[in-house]
Amino acid sequence: MATSNGEKSLIVSFGEMLIDFVPTVSGVSLAEAPGFIKAPGGAPANVAIAVSRLGGRAAFVGKLGDDEFGHMLAGILKQNGVSAEGINFDTGARTALAFVTLRSDGEREFMFYRNPSADMLLRPDELNLDLIKSAKVFHYGSISLIVEPCRSAHLKAMEVAKESGALLSYDPNLRLPLWPSKEEAKKQILSIWDKAEVIKVSEEELMFLTGSDNVDDETALSLWHSNLKLLLVTLGEKGCNYYTKSFRGSVDPFHVNAVDTTGAGDSYVGALLCNIVDDRSVLEDEARLREVLRFANACGAITTTKKGAIPALPTESEVQSLLNGN
Repeated sequence: MATSNGEKSLIVSFGEMLIDFVPTVSGVSLAEAPGFIKAPGGAPANVAIAVSRLGGRAAFVGKLGDDEFGHMLAGILKQNGVSAEGINFDTGARTALAFVTLRSDGEREFMFYRNPSADMLLRPDELNLDLIKSAKVFHYGSISLIVEPCRSAHLKAMEVAKESGALLSYDPNLRLPLWPSKEEAKKQILSIWDKAEVIKVSEEELMFLTGSDNVDDETALSLWHSNLKLLLVTLGEKGCNYYTKSFRGSVDPFHVNAVDTTGAGDSYVGALLCNIVDDRSVLEDEARLREVLRFANACGAITTTKKGAIPALPTESEVQSLLNGN
């Protein structure tokens, strides 16, 4: 990795940033929680910070409320070395909030406050197109596809990035409570499927999108399309599976004491993107790709060992010490 962020190619992350309110104790319902800690989040923003923390160069594109929470979130991006040039503020809508229940196994349940929140109101004409055109990787999720005008802004940003030669990276990051129905979620998530060159899904998302109870190779490859360079299925504590045009395989996990899985997938994606942004040939070299995915697995594992996403995202030295210790 280069020492200066200025030397690196730019990874632009598009979508939502919000505040998660996490109970002060694990394993209780929202109603039973005695109190909450505010934790900045939103998958695309987490990915941008993950990239920056690993020494990469990142920018975030999205809309926040012109309120204390919105300015706090923009400040957190800047403190973490992420460019905020792509952020807009909405004077009429609040920054999104989510109340998150941490079950005793570290998994999560969500209750969202977005009616509408600022991120949903980003318009195509508000996009910083110069920033998007300078991206070597353009990363996004599916929450920005749920409603207009954000959906049109998402499609426009994706198109501009692609025309400018960016690699398109997609993590659907399924949040069913935000969608009008399961059917609509599946339809819209798949509506942009064939545009992305790198796609990462969790095993739950794989089963949701395919309607299968299996997470085997055949099920995963039913999601393959001709523009795809890399399909990843993350299996939590079981590691990950990878699929390319020429080869496929799996990479073992790192076993850690998981307290909160929030941000683990985003950390994994950030690590992957950092390691391919300047050399896409990694995607065609299985030995090198496996090393990158081992690094990404380590990042994801470390992220589960602390509460909250952003505080838990690792530095490269933290990742190296886990890699060297195994």
